[in-house]
Amino acid sequence: MNQDEVRQHLTGPITSIATPFNRDGSVDYDGLRRQIDHYIDAGSRTMLLTAGDSQYICLDDDEIAEVTRVTVEQTARRAMVVAADRYLDTGRSIAFAEFAKRSKADVLMVLPPNWAGSITPETVAAHYGAVSTVMPVMIVTGLFIPQGATFALEAIERSLDECPNVVAIKDDMGGDFARRLSLLAHERVAVFSGGLKVNHINMWPYGCDGYMSTLITFRPELTHRYWQAVEAHDLPTMRRIVRDYDLPVFDYLETVTGGWNAGLHGALEVFGIAQRWRRPPYYSLDDEEMEKLSAFFADKGMLPGQTIKENS
Repeated sequence: MNQDEVRQHLTGPITSIATPFNRDGSVDYDGLRRQIDHYIDAGSRTMLLTAGDSQYICLDDDEIAEVTRVTVEQTARRAMVVAADRYLDTGRSIAFAEFAKRSKADVLMVLPPNWAGSITPETVAAHYGAVSTVMPVMIVTGLFIPQGATFALEAIERSLDECPNVVAIKDDMGGDFARRLSLLAHERVAVFSGGLKVNHINMWPYGCDGYMSTLITFRPELTHRYWQAVEAHDLPTMRRIVRDYDLPVFDYLETVTGGWNAGLHGALEVFGIAQRWRRPPYYSLDDEEMEKLSAFFADKGMLPGQTIKENS
């Protein structure tokens, strides 16, 4: 897949796969398939696997390979598939890229190890370059948090200069860094924001193709209403959706036991997409907490069958 095609698929709202589990801790592959179909029906043009959202810290190598294989199979060319590795040295990252390519994934999000701030701009650019000889590579800026913005921008600029098959960047750092990243990279590769819509608004004037959407999981029409406002340069509508839905949802999820990710997996069950469970020792919401979560969405008018309203 060339850079123009990658940019097209990363323009607009993007979903990341939250690997679901059964209550016994096994991967819920039926739930994974339902999640993929739901996201495609909701309008996401990319199925994004990540070391974080996809729970790779809690999966072994065989499970990561199977989640990748099932995601590609279930997507069935209806969307672009971004596979992901996790903390692999260069040799093993190349081997995983070869597997991802054989599996027919389109792009590989590469997350090198960086324990104790051990990478340099030179070594990480060489890492991306080596892996990108196998398949197109996506950079994720969360890698650079330990060394900060100046280091990150130097490493990214070097990588773009030296590695023509680096095709996209996912931002996790936000703030001023994200704006500088957009100015540096957007004319060369696809750039998109992680997390909240406020992160997208922060980057949008400086060059940002799309953003990772959580609301598309629950009420896709809110996501599409936001994106229509983006295309129309309708900042008041963009702000209203952030104020009335995006921030309140994340504010609530942050309050639940186990944090926002426990709340997100609970919401997948509330909306009939997958089960709430996460693999121990991660916490999963109990029945009382699930009732409160459902009541929150009902109060926001976001449950299926409810009418979504926007305040002026």
